[in-house]
Amino acid sequence: MSEQVRSLTQLLDRASSRRFLEAPLTEELGLAEELPFPFLAIVGQTEMKLALLLGLINPNVDGVLLIGTRGTGKTTAVRSLAGLLPEVDRSLCAYGCLPEDIEGGGLDEVCPDCARKYGEGQPLTYRDRVQLIELPLNSGLDDVIGGIDEHAPMPRRMRLRRGILARADRNLLYVDEVNLLSDEIVDSILDAAAQGSYTVRRGGTAASYRSRFLLVGSMNPEEGRLRPQILDRFGLRVLVRGLQSKPQRLEGYRRAISFRSNPRQVIREYALSTESVRAELQNAREALPKVELSRQAERFGLNLIKQLGIDSLRAEITLFEAARAHAVADGRLLASPKDVRAVAPMAIQLRRSAFMKDFFRAQHKEQQELDRLLKDQTARTGSR
Repeated sequence: MSEQVRSLTQLLDRASSRRFLEAPLTEELGLAEELPFPFLAIVGQTEMKLALLLGLINPNVDGVLLIGTRGTGKTTAVRSLAGLLPEVDRSLCAYGCLPEDIEGGGLDEVCPDCARKYGEGQPLTYRDRVQLIELPLNSGLDDVIGGIDEHAPMPRRMRLRRGILARADRNLLYVDEVNLLSDEIVDSILDAAAQGSYTVRRGGTAASYRSRFLLVGSMNPEEGRLRPQILDRFGLRVLVRGLQSKPQRLEGYRRAISFRSNPRQVIREYALSTESVRAELQNAREALPKVELSRQAERFGLNLIKQLGIDSLRAEITLFEAARAHAVADGRLLASPKDVRAVAPMAIQLRRSAFMKDFFRAQHKEQQELDRLLKDQTARTGSR
């Protein structure tokens, strides 16, 4: 791109809005190679794409949930993130020891071998790309959390194998049709996501695994509601609607058919823009610790949440962390009210509960009645 782009959001808007030329048809060779649709080739759906990018920049937004009917690009958008995923530091140790463990709790927080390496100045980590880990809908509990390794080299000695949640550590965990998961799978994801680690016990054998991941889910509300417990674990919630304008729908059709006909040609068309966005994401992720909230941004967000009557403190966590990510995506180290305003719809919606509102109203009425009875009884008996 010859013209200089000043921010991630500018690059995203420009790459996604340009007209795409249809690729020529090619012979289908029956290859099973996975070729995800380019993220930047998705037409429209700005809020959905922005939410996913903010999650990659700052995992502290606590996940992204995409809610919409079939055919609106939810699954395509998530899988297309493969070309944009940043790099992270991964442990070289089988126990998952990291330098941050030592920085937070001292040498006793890591294994003896890593403590020795740290003292000698040897690296404890290596750089690796974040991976997109999908949780199949038909997964069993042992698939998710891990279980007995039936292919262990020593049959008489029990060994545990890692589950999907352990493999998702420091990666992106995607759950399609998250509202259709069984209760036991939902509970295991909730525990692992909340604690950042979990323990598997089988007989006399136990193993603990780290599970620090960005949780991304998608669902069609026509197929069933999502349990409040799992909904609460998604920080950003995006209502994904179909494209409204005829030109956008026509362009979406052209890109979809072109990709089916010649996916490599389409991927090449967006290769330069994709690499530019990936680099911007990496830079934004590394600069995020320096980003602060302005006093005006804090007041704006707190007043908004108070006026909406939202009880959960997770609203502030998601709102302010998303605002910080939005600011650094535009190359700024101070988040302003405009950043809070930009992310507020996806960070705050679906947080008010009609059930809890009615429940507290009924309890308040009961409390008033109880206070009145106690006051009357005290006046009659003269007790103090």
